[in-house]
Amino acid sequence: MTDKIAYPVQLVQPDGRRVHRAAYSELVADVGTAELRALYEDMVVVRRVDGEATALQRQGQLGIWVPSLGQEAAQVGSAHAMAPDDYVFTSYREHGVAYCRGVEPAQWPRLWRGVALSCWNPDELGLTNPAIIVGAQGLHATGYAMGAHFDGAEIATFAYFGDGATSQGDLSEALGFAATFNAGVVFFCQNNHWAISEPVTLQSPFPLAQRASGFGIPGIRVDGNDALAVLAVTRSAARRAREGSGPTFVEAVTYRMGPHTTSDDPTRYRTGAELEVWRARDPIDRLHRLLEREEGLDAEFLAAVNAKAEDTAAAFRAATVTLPDPDPMQLFEHVYTQDHPLIDEEREQFARYLGTLSVPETLSEARS
Repeated sequence: MTDKIAYPVQLVQPDGRRVHRAAYSELVADVGTAELRALYEDMVVVRRVDGEATALQRQGQLGIWVPSLGQEAAQVGSAHAMAPDDYVFTSYREHGVAYCRGVEPAQWPRLWRGVALSCWNPDELGLTNPAIIVGAQGLHATGYAMGAHFDGAEIATFAYFGDGATSQGDLSEALGFAATFNAGVVFFCQNNHWAISEPVTLQSPFPLAQRASGFGIPGIRVDGNDALAVLAVTRSAARRAREGSGPTFVEAVTYRMGPHTTSDDPTRYRTGAELEVWRARDPIDRLHRLLEREEGLDAEFLAAVNAKAEDTAAAFRAATVTLPDPDPMQLFEHVYTQDHPLIDEEREQFARYLGTLSVPETLSEARS
């Protein structure tokens, strides 16, 4: 096993001290105080919105939410390595990636409130909507990367997934195709240690990045709570993809500090002691300490970051509670690209059915 798989790449320790690893430090040599501040700000904002979304679900304003608490460095650090024309295929937890790709707060809650089948237009942002089918986005990313290569586009395609997805057949197929066709995919695995209630040790007895070698794909582990290291490793993988050198498997070793979703109770399957170990490795605290050591923090900056976080969370809340209820007949829109007689028949049947019901005009009235 190579060192880059056995020992995750780390450039900043939990206490904020830098670690010099020549091959990777050089990849972020251009990252100064301004860039570190930008990483820090995005991570703080994402965590604040994530907390607001969790509160909204508890208040009955969202049907469900998938928290990203503790995984901000893995998401924001990797997103900062992307180019505008790169294309990103996410799972359901990449709120930090969505934020960095420009998704407005008003767009986030549509799916999770249950008023729309999607949140935003993928083509406008180079980012897919949340994917609930575990591992399927790996195939989508591989196909897109192959098509982009055939078109002569020098881009990187990203596929985000969790440790549990590495046991899915879809992902194995994606890795096989990507290796065979030299597709420019960055397979970005957020190993947060728990696939719902199943520990990662049941997914694999050895590092997940090592699985990539079986497909002929280079794999690398990175400290997923170290935003600077994540940025460096992702930059390297994205560069390989853009220059035509093929796919890379990145395993970001991080930790899900909250529940799998708001329907989950993590206290039933993991200990408080384990959680405390990872609290000490908190990604935002780590970057805060680095900036403190390098005199990159001041009261004015911190106040501005906190204000932006509160404003963004407030915008998210306002957008959530004011989302209009959908017309039930919208169920039949965007099913096929062209008119289809079966859909027309079902639409007519459903309209007749609705006409037999005495129901409130809106879901809001029903709730009251």
